[in-house]
Parts: sequence; C-alpha cells; structure tokens
Amino acid sequence: MAKPPEHWKDLPDAHDFPAAADYLALVLTEARVDAVLKKLRAASSDTKKAKDLVRASGLPILARDNPHVAQDLKKVRSGQKLSPVLLVRGVLGQGVPLTIADGYHRVCASYYLDEDADIPCRIVDLPR
Repeated sequence: MAKPPEHWKDLPDAHDFPAAADYLALVLTEARVDAVLKKLRAASSDTKKAKDLVRASGLPILARDNPHVAQDLKKVRSGQKLSPVLLVRGVLGQGVPLTIADGYHRVCASYYLDEDADIPCRIVDLPR
C-alpha cells in the first residue's frame, strides 16, 4: 500500500496550546501548567514515529470510528494538514509515561495511515 502524502502542518495551531493547558490542569498545578506551556511554545519541532508515541504514552489506539479520529482521517483524505502534537516527556524507570498534552486523536489517525510515519511534535521535560 502506498504511503499517504505528507499530512502535517509545520506549526501547532494557536488553539492547541489552550487545549493542552486544559488537559494538563487536570494533572498539574497551575504554576506547572504555565511553565510547561511556556516551554512548549518555545520548543523546536522534532519528529517521532506514530507507533513509538503510542507505546511511550501507554495509551490505547482509539478506533477508526471514534468521532475525532474519523474527523482527522477525513481531513487528511481531503488534503487538509494536521497540527503537530504537544508532548511532555515521560520518565522511564519511574513509571511516568509520555503525556500527549494535545493531539491524541491526531496520533491515532496517523497510526492508521502509517504507523511508521514521522509525526511532528514539540516535546518538553516536565519542569521541576
């Protein structure tokens, strides 16, 4: 099967940062959320394979018919590009998985398109 065409934007969408903050506020204090968001905004982009992001996060791959995954797959089929994902690095050996602060559905959609595809992301360490 042919690989899908490139389907990623170069930069995260502006609304991705508040979405990440909403999620992170469930697991971090406000001060730590602010520190993570500051680091994510300043971080350079990197790429990681869809299958590795799924493994490192410990999250299940959502079904293709999940409404958000299906919407992202539809976007790619129509030629629209997806926003890079925002990540907080896990800590191997301490039981801390990678945190997908924003973009879980996009990771799952990309996994279905090509699990070996490189996904643009911004990844930061959790501030101390």
